[in-house]
Amino acid sequence: MALKKFKPTTPGRRGMTGIDYSELTAVKPYKPLTITLKKHSGRNNTGRITVRHQGGGHAQKYRLIDFYLTDKKGIPAKVETVEYDPYRSAFIVLICYKDGERRYILAHSEVKVGDTIITDEKTPLKSGNRMMLENIPVGLQVHNLELIVWQGASSIRSAGSAGTVVSQEWEYTQVKLPSGEIRLVHKKCYATLGQVSNPDHNQVTIGKAGRSRWLGKRPTVLWKSMNPVDHPHGWGEWHSPIGMKAPKTPWGLPALGYKTRSRKKSTGRWILKTRKGKLMM
Repeated sequence: MALKKFKPTTPGRRGMTGIDYSELTAVKPYKPLTITLKKHSGRNNTGRITVRHQGGGHAQKYRLIDFYLTDKKGIPAKVETVEYDPYRSAFIVLICYKDGERRYILAHSEVKVGDTIITDEKTPLKSGNRMMLENIPVGLQVHNLELIVWQGASSIRSAGSAGTVVSQEWEYTQVKLPSGEIRLVHKKCYATLGQVSNPDHNQVTIGKAGRSRWLGKRPTVLWKSMNPVDHPHGWGEWHSPIGMKAPKTPWGLPALGYKTRSRKKSTGRWILKTRKGKLMM
């Protein structure tokens, strides 16, 4: 996959880049596996904005992705199409099992139409195959990682990301996540071999404001330009200093170097090393 560059015919086109979708093999999604999700523009059930800068965007159909695959253990599946998914940065593939059922799954970086993949407790060491962590050798890259047994894949799913199996100890596997965090994961959890597709996603230059609006992102306003009621940095003349020793968030918390993860969180005991490199045990 490569980046696509544009001729500078307009100021917005100058420096703009995009993803070359020539490797995709389908234009329209498989209709039985699509639904329409209602958009809420960042508002909760009372109508208040709880997530800022959301709204608008192009009409989208949500693809039902299978993040479990464990009910199809031992049944080989053939890749039929490689497709774009507007709800995620990675590409997806439509697979057809030997029994005729079709499902969407995340695409790995080496996927091609006609490839055969399989999910089982132990499978051949080939990108796209999914198996238990206890059977994955140390040093191999994994994605679509299941953190809790039978919960389904919930980690390492964004474009170009991959984790690494660090070691196998007792009933747990040490996995290094893309952030650098090392976490203990139960050996009965499943993971997919290889790297997630579309690794050039983070190299894209948006180029113009309208392109962000297509993605459902509304404009942001500089905190210096706000009123004091809206932000601790608000008020002042033009681009005056913030008037305090260190910058703050809109809710008054330190903006730099402040840990937002709760120390009381029960899952913290599974973290061996944080993304900053600090040992937890």
